[in-house]
Amino acid sequence: MISIQKKYEVFAEVDSRYFIISGGRASGKSFNVSILILLLTFEQDHTILFTRYTLTSASISIIPEFLEKIELLGLIEHFHITKDEIVNKSTGSKIIFKGIKTSSGDQTASLKSIQGVTTWVLEEAEELVDEKKFDTIDFSIRSKKRQNRIILILNPTTKEHFIYKRFFEDRGVQEGSNITKGDTTYIHSTYLDNIKHLNDSFVAQIESMRERRPEKYKHQILGGWLDKAEGVIFTNWEIGEFPQGQSVFGQDYGFSNDPTTLIETLIDKSKKRIYLKECFYLPRLTTSEIMRLNRQHAKDSLIVGDSAEPRLITELRRECNIREAVKGQGSVTYGISLMQDYDLVIDPNSINLIKELNNYSWLERKSNTPIDDHNHAIDAARYAITYQLKNPNYGYYAVR
Repeated sequence: MISIQKKYEVFAEVDSRYFIISGGRASGKSFNVSILILLLTFEQDHTILFTRYTLTSASISIIPEFLEKIELLGLIEHFHITKDEIVNKSTGSKIIFKGIKTSSGDQTASLKSIQGVTTWVLEEAEELVDEKKFDTIDFSIRSKKRQNRIILILNPTTKEHFIYKRFFEDRGVQEGSNITKGDTTYIHSTYLDNIKHLNDSFVAQIESMRERRPEKYKHQILGGWLDKAEGVIFTNWEIGEFPQGQSVFGQDYGFSNDPTTLIETLIDKSKKRIYLKECFYLPRLTTSEIMRLNRQHAKDSLIVGDSAEPRLITELRRECNIREAVKGQGSVTYGISLMQDYDLVIDPNSINLIKELNNYSWLERKSNTPIDDHNHAIDAARYAITYQLKNPNYGYYAVR
């Protein structure tokens, strides 16, 4: 017999439109919400839209998680399961699984057109940084048949996120609260609420982190919101639309653990603005796959790639307009200084780039040494920006 945490019992007791489900690692957020919405399907006239910002295949990533919970509940005979839906056979109520951003592009318009949605669940809600996209889907949840619910499940990030500003700061709600205020119910849980389901060695790791890294423990384990990453390098950025114009792309290479990235840049020297857009951020790409993606996103535009991979660049040059980045002693700090001298405007779909900007910090501030982490997209951007701002003949090259 399984049961939900006591904090989640409020779900059936209030008529709130918004449910903000926050907490740290191993707190059981997703588990409890999954159980709740599965049980909700035993009421008639429910269409539940379950989304993640990025979702490649529900049948691989999400459906198995729900199937496990259905089996734990002993209710497998009540559900018909397809590759992207779970339908309650006794009521007809269903859960539809979709990504907001997929390999085919932004799905916001198609999501808002789904008829009769009563509940919208956004898992990993911290990845959605574009408040306009949130509003577009939010305003489409207006079924008269049942209570409408917007459920945001998130690991808190920085206080610059619109969720914090909108649902905490603007409403005077203390982070970590378990309250209902106005049309919003807040549920915050930690590993302590879920400790009976956790392995002893895992709990020991957490306790060790509490002693050694109290700030990391507060953020990652207790689910506290960050002002900014400690010693963060870039504070001169905001979310905004990427304009039309002559772009140059930057590329950093990885494989097993590190991603290969492609970042589009456009510099407005008159307004001292640099626009940045993440094109892809993917591990384990082969040369042919990188070539195909480069052609898809950059077409014939110039790409400035990491010169630490000369053989790879030589191979890519067969199909792509690419040249090596200028690297050497002091090139990292020089590129950072160029980027700090401009206002950075980040396309709202650039989730991994935004994460890096929130976490790329100084390892040793006195010597201007940055950490060698959270920099795969930033390095790619730096290669392209340094090339443009340092190269007086930019615009006259058409290297193949």
